[in-house]
Amino acid sequence: MAGTAPPTLAGWSNWAGNQRATATATVRPTSLADVTEAVRAAAAAGDRIRAVGSGHSFTGVAVTDGRRMELTALDTGVRVDVDRRLVTVPAGITLRALNDLLAAHGLALPNLGDIDAQTIAGAISTGTHGTGAAYGCLSTFVEALTLVTGTGEVLRCSADEHPDVFAAARVSLGAVGVLAEVTLRCVDAFVLHAHERPAPLDDVLADLPALVEGHDHAEFYWFPYTDRVQVKTNDRVPADDRPLPRWRGWLDDEFLSNTLFEGACRLGRAVPALAPGISAVSARALTERRYTGRSDRVFCTPRRVRFVEMEYGLPREALGEALGALRRIVDGLPFKVLFPVEVRFTAADDIWLSHGYGRESAYVAIHQYVGMPYEPYLRAFEQVAEGLGGRPHWGKLHWRDAGSLAAAYPRWADFQAVRDRLDPDRLFTNPHLTRILG
Repeated sequence: MAGTAPPTLAGWSNWAGNQRATATATVRPTSLADVTEAVRAAAAAGDRIRAVGSGHSFTGVAVTDGRRMELTALDTGVRVDVDRRLVTVPAGITLRALNDLLAAHGLALPNLGDIDAQTIAGAISTGTHGTGAAYGCLSTFVEALTLVTGTGEVLRCSADEHPDVFAAARVSLGAVGVLAEVTLRCVDAFVLHAHERPAPLDDVLADLPALVEGHDHAEFYWFPYTDRVQVKTNDRVPADDRPLPRWRGWLDDEFLSNTLFEGACRLGRAVPALAPGISAVSARALTERRYTGRSDRVFCTPRRVRFVEMEYGLPREALGEALGALRRIVDGLPFKVLFPVEVRFTAADDIWLSHGYGRESAYVAIHQYVGMPYEPYLRAFEQVAEGLGGRPHWGKLHWRDAGSLAAAYPRWADFQAVRDRLDPDRLFTNPHLTRILG
């Protein structure tokens, strides 16, 4: 079995730096047998064990004071069936590596989120999503998965094999077992035409159905203290790739969105009174641009400015009320907000703990620059979102508990029944899961 690191080498923190932990040992399996052995060894010792991904969750979902399992070295093999458009990969592969693998075979994932640094297991387990009225979260692309349960059993699950486990494990926060391998339904590689433009917020909300239903993928960013948004749409086009010139891509995505924005955030943190002006200047500086590119390169952009985030999935019809309340919250805070608010859309799905279970959703993501106050801001919006039937993103900050979450998920009891069967001794739990799942 792969070696373990002593406690002094087992420190861990997430990408944002707001979650830290020191495990009793770190296990780095290289095979499915290693994963099984690690789970059984932890159970025999009376320890807990948590699998971790790339640390892009803002919650304590990956925190453990027991054993930590890192899946980056796990090699269960890669199998690509181009004719059936299926790919089977180890759970520790990053989305970036997966996208490159698929592109080499003329394939792609149907949709992606904003970043590609997550492992596929982490993205699936937390319900990571992109935007698009016809698309659910990334977990909806899963055709089958291999899971190691809390009893050390290896289960191969799909819609036909252990269908209840399949419904639970596709978004499970790692609470029912360790994902070791995933089979994904892909599509032929495609090119996206991206269109980004500034617009008044009220105009966007007034014509929201046309925006959401009229494009393959639509989202917008509202700049606090202004009435302006940046609208982004992506649509599939024939494969005549016309990417941005290299200098323009660097200017917009690296210099403006990261280097200059980082400087603006630091200035706003040092002199909070400047934050509304910074937001107004940012909104006025937005320009229209159009370009085409390989799908994953359009969907995913660099994120180098550190922040903390909350995101709520809402019934789509509640979006206007939520944004109106959010504007009032921002204006009433005793501190300033330095990040824009992101709004995205997804289709309904049938995954038990998916934020999109059974309904079309609008997602509202609010952020704050690291080192700035954030809890009153996030808590105030959470109160609004919960009142509108919102479901918190599992990988992003929230203060809900099992008592309030159970009512938000119609198949909650079914999920708990699977969890009780697969992890009866709560080998995979931690304080965060105890709070939100019981």
